Order: sequence, then C-alpha cells, then structure tokens
Amino acid sequence: MKSAVFYGRHDLRVEERPIPEVGPQDVLIQVKACGVCGTDVHIFEGDKGAAEVTPPTILGHEFSGIVVKTGDAVKRWKPGDRVCIDPNSYCGACTPCRSGEVHFCEHMKGYGTTVDGGFAQYCAVNEKQVYRLGEHTSFEMGAMAEPVACCLHGIDMCGIRPGSQAVVIGGGMIGLLMLQLARLAGAAKVALLEPVEEKRRMAEKLGASLCIDPMHEDAGKALRNAGFTWVHTVIECVGKPSTIEQAVELAGSRAVVMMFGLTKPDETISIKPFQVFQKELVLKSSYINPCTQQRALDLIDSGCLDVSSMVCGICGLEKLSSILEDPTLRAKGKFIISPEK
Repeated sequence: MKSAVFYGRHDLRVEERPIPEVGPQDVLIQVKACGVCGTDVHIFEGDKGAAEVTPPTILGHEFSGIVVKTGDAVKRWKPGDRVCIDPNSYCGACTPCRSGEVHFCEHMKGYGTTVDGGFAQYCAVNEKQVYRLGEHTSFEMGAMAEPVACCLHGIDMCGIRPGSQAVVIGGGMIGLLMLQLARLAGAAKVALLEPVEEKRRMAEKLGASLCIDPMHEDAGKALRNAGFTWVHTVIECVGKPSTIEQAVELAGSRAVVMMFGLTKPDETISIKPFQVFQKELVLKSSYINPCTQQRALDLIDSGCLDVSSMVCGICGLEKLSSILEDPTLRAKGKFIISPEK
C-alpha cells in the first residue's frame, strides 16, 4: 500500500508498505480522508507533538474510511461500515486511567504518533477506537471529528456561560471551530483576532460578532468600542508566546485564559503575576480529547457545526511534504489527504 512514512526531521517519504495484519480485536480501514494537523507539522519539524514519535512511522491521526476486514473477535463492525477513529487508545489499567483521567494514560497508544496512522491507503485499528459516521457526514467531515473532539475538551474547560463574552485569537481551522463552539456554549458575543482577511470574512459567516486585524488595529480599543465590556473567556489558538501574552492582556476580571495553541516545547512566555492576581485570572490548557469523540460526531452530523468551510484542499500523499514544510500553503486553510489520489 502507498504510505507517507516519517523518518526524521524534514524527512517524509511516500513509499510502498505491506497492508497491515489484522489482530483478533482489530478492524482494517481503507482510509478515505486524513487531515493535516498542527501536531503533524511539529513532528515534521523535529519537535514533540502530543506524543513521542519513533521513526519510521506512518503519520496521520485525523482519519476516516471504510471497514474492509475485521478480526475474529470483532462483533460490532463489518466490511462496508463508514467510520472514523479516536487515535488515542488508553490502557485502562494505569493510575490515571483508573482515576478517570484517561488522557494522561501512562501507556497510551497513539495512531499516527506512537504507531502507524492514516497517511496510508490502509490502517489497522483496535475496534474500541472506531466510531460510526452519521448518515449526513462525509469522509472529509469525519476526518475533522478528532480536532473537533479536542476543541470540545477545551471549550468544556472554559466554562462559558450563556450571555458571556469571548475572544478567540487565531482564525485557522481550530480558531474557527472554537468560535462556533463558544457560540453554541452560549456566548452572546465572540470576537476573533486574525491578520488574514479571508479568514476574518469566513469568521463573520460563521457567527463572529467582531473581527479584528491585530496587525493594524488596537485589539483592546476595538473590543471596547464594539461593546465588549467584560471579556469572560479568551481562547488562544495560535501557539505563540506573543499571542498567549496578548490573551492575558485582553482578559477581563475573573476570566479564563485557555492556552489551546501548541507552542514549541522549549518556548516560554512572560506574564506579570500581579496582573494575574489583580484580575483573578484562571490560566488553563487543554490536552487531547478524553471521551469527546462521539459528541464531536453528533455535532458534525447535526449540522450545528460547520467543519467544511475551512477546508481549502483535498490532495494526494505526494503533496503532504509540501504542505508540512510550507507555512504559506497551510495559511490558506485545512488540508485533507486522500490516499487514493
């Protein structure tokens, strides 16, 4: 089968690999769509993502497809089922798992990180990680379920109340999802800070109350002029120290600052503790997607959440290296890889 194999920093090779063997509790999925994620970029650049990657590994953890084969012990799935996966498989036996904090599992298996993933024509996955696509959900939409699930965990932690005010920093795919989820959670006003005009226009269509160009506008002044009198939640979706520091500046008293964007492992930020104290801020971060995959799929299939507008292209595996190494390409929006192309 055709596969995109990561061998090390800036070394991703499209090559032939054997179709995976199917264990008793596994299903073999013919991959139809696999999203390119910021975590894939971090790995490609030689940084740690959500998990350690030991080359050579087939990357890709946001994928959907069709079941083509099942193991002898599998009862729930059959060939022809349209599915996606939760890539993070927990052991269920370590202390975090037995304490209900499964996403801190000490023996986590990650499809597309610690084991082979979805940037290939086929992937074998344990049946407990498989989720059925709804009748209104395409394969491309199904590939977006994992990032939506991660966003749901983050939005849950924000504690947004009906009628509150929120600010999202960064209008990439994650920022546009967070914008919609903040509205669905009850925020009366949601502002987006984003320098790219096309992304600001997209955010307006998706329900932003205000879009600000932070390169040419004073964000604090623009918020005040638009009636953002008390920002209860700021969600940072860029992953840069400067935008995290900006989130702290823009937050109102007793606000939650959600540091959702993934920085490089060794980056640091400058925060004035007195400012945090004076405003009684709560600084939070969100790690992967514990038990939110089904909610994500239900939101997508219901049509309440738009996961298609931010997709800018569907490409074959040969295009993947170019996407990972070129930030100007990624700035256009979300790319989906179709291994069949």
